[in-house]
Amino acid sequence: MNPPRYLTKSRFRLGSECPAKLFFTGKPEYTDQKGEDSFLAALAEGGFQVGELAKYYFPDGKDIETLDYEEALEQTNEFLQQENAVIYEAAFKHGNLFIRADVIVKKGNHIELIEVKAKSCDPATVHKEMTKAPWKPYLEDVAFQKHVISQALPGHRVSAYLMLADKTACCATDGLNQKFVIKKNEQGRKKCEVTDEPKEADLAIRMLCEVPVDEFCERIYQSDGTGELLGLSFVDRIQYLADHYQRDEKISMKPSAACGKCEFYYKDGDVGKKSGLRECWQEQLGWGERDFEEDTIFDLWDCRTKNRFLDTGIIKITDLSEGDIHPMPDGRPGVSRTERQWLQVKKKIDGDTSVWIDREGLGQEMASWQFPLNFIDFETTTVAIPFTRGRRPYESVAFQFSHHRVHEDGTVEHASEYINTTRGEFPNFEFLRKLKQALADDNGSVFRYTHHENTILNQIYWQIIDSVEPLDDAEELCAFIKSITHSTEDSIEHWRGERDMIDLWHVVKRFFYAPSMKGSNSIKQVLPAMLDCSDYLKEKYSQPIYGAEGGIQSENFEDKAWIEQDAGGVVKDPYKTLDRMFKDFPPGVERLTDTDQLNDGGAALTAYARMQYQRMSSYEREELSQALLRYCELDTMAMVMIYEGWREMLG
Repeated sequence: MNPPRYLTKSRFRLGSECPAKLFFTGKPEYTDQKGEDSFLAALAEGGFQVGELAKYYFPDGKDIETLDYEEALEQTNEFLQQENAVIYEAAFKHGNLFIRADVIVKKGNHIELIEVKAKSCDPATVHKEMTKAPWKPYLEDVAFQKHVISQALPGHRVSAYLMLADKTACCATDGLNQKFVIKKNEQGRKKCEVTDEPKEADLAIRMLCEVPVDEFCERIYQSDGTGELLGLSFVDRIQYLADHYQRDEKISMKPSAACGKCEFYYKDGDVGKKSGLRECWQEQLGWGERDFEEDTIFDLWDCRTKNRFLDTGIIKITDLSEGDIHPMPDGRPGVSRTERQWLQVKKKIDGDTSVWIDREGLGQEMASWQFPLNFIDFETTTVAIPFTRGRRPYESVAFQFSHHRVHEDGTVEHASEYINTTRGEFPNFEFLRKLKQALADDNGSVFRYTHHENTILNQIYWQIIDSVEPLDDAEELCAFIKSITHSTEDSIEHWRGERDMIDLWHVVKRFFYAPSMKGSNSIKQVLPAMLDCSDYLKEKYSQPIYGAEGGIQSENFEDKAWIEQDAGGVVKDPYKTLDRMFKDFPPGVERLTDTDQLNDGGAALTAYARMQYQRMSSYEREELSQALLRYCELDTMAMVMIYEGWREMLG
């Protein structure tokens, strides 16, 4: 017998963007790309840990572990018969609405609903922040739960709270994070296992805070639905969605900007899977197979007017005209945002697959660079529950960098690297010392890709200023940070270093475009495009010279050829050719890592967090460490290859 079809809080959240998603959620025959994103998976792991920690702030509760609807309801009702009770994962049903509440505290006829989120807040300003759009999904989630409980328990007063990570609180002890280990059960579902019960000292400073949100729930209930999905009030909307879901009746919706975030679509390698996005568009637009092969406005770089285009029937990039884009210069070298957009559209309309490069503008930019050129990349993480004492939720932890150097004669070397995977150690200050040492040998230009490195160094600057334990070299370290960065917009100090890092991402946006990038400026899209269009790079890096004697110096590779081509002659993405891990995993040893390949930032930060677990075997720890070193080295080598490609194109 099939289980009853209830509208749950997870389905409601999806339905808030697009009701059609209700009918793809949880069906394994549909692709779910968002679920496979390693960065989002890493964030989800933090959610599991926070949820488990929250229980210790409400001790002696009853945990309802069953996933069966009726069993969960029966157990919840049994505990609710008590005058006072604390229940974890309590189940409530009203009609065809069903929820599982993170924490319920019952005191007579008063019910406290605590919805735990891994999101951080400043308790002093959070109510003001909650009036802004990013908080809406969280508030609607708890409002949905409060509505169901209020209807299921007439005669009871329900008070709603969001329990959030308090970013003003400092962790009282080392190793609190590592007490909550993320594992998969036999069914493949992730769960949080407490390996060491938190002690009184661990809980002395609460890392989570309760924020009352009844006021926001009432605003949501009282809204008439103007501007909302389907134009219905909140209560009418959830009932409308629930009724359709119960009948398994799809809701027809016109394409909207939300389609760009749809996780149910085809991707290379999805054999035998269905595409929810494709089903919707086939019904709404009458599209056939060839239509789905074309680029759409969701592929247009930095498109901020999707709904306007959709309202006028424009979906394919080739349907756009110059008047739709209004390309205009912005007075700076290279192309403006709108000029770059029109360049992408025009090439698609004309079937032009050639690379565009602003030779004059890029030439002037590169002429200002000072040798030797230094390319750096950081690997960092932020976690809801800090790894070490004295740190705050979501405080940046910089655990690794890679550094390539290119000399004026064209010599390339992997000049230095740093990694700290020691358990229970805050690495940021030693990380900074090693970076300072790496860049102290010359006065050459320093390069990053995107703003990440600048942001992290700004954050470390303030960590030094606020450090409880004074550093003997604090003044030198702060001066070094200021020399290679500029202050962020929200900084109370303002500076721009004489050696301020050059952002290659910005250079790409202004001076270079390849149609195979499909509007993306990510280094993981730019690198394959550059390799594919540069005969110089193909010839040079098809040879196993990287890490070879007499070739390019490398810390982590031997005789590596970066250029591999598929059967059609297209260059393979170098990130996908990185070695897989755990080829000789010892039998009988527990493995804490889900994947055997580390080739993106989400996988990197997850690997570091897992390596903080004491129970990890020395073999797994070494495999992860080596994979991190190879991945980070490729990030800076990718920057070098992009530079070399430009240099040869300019002659």
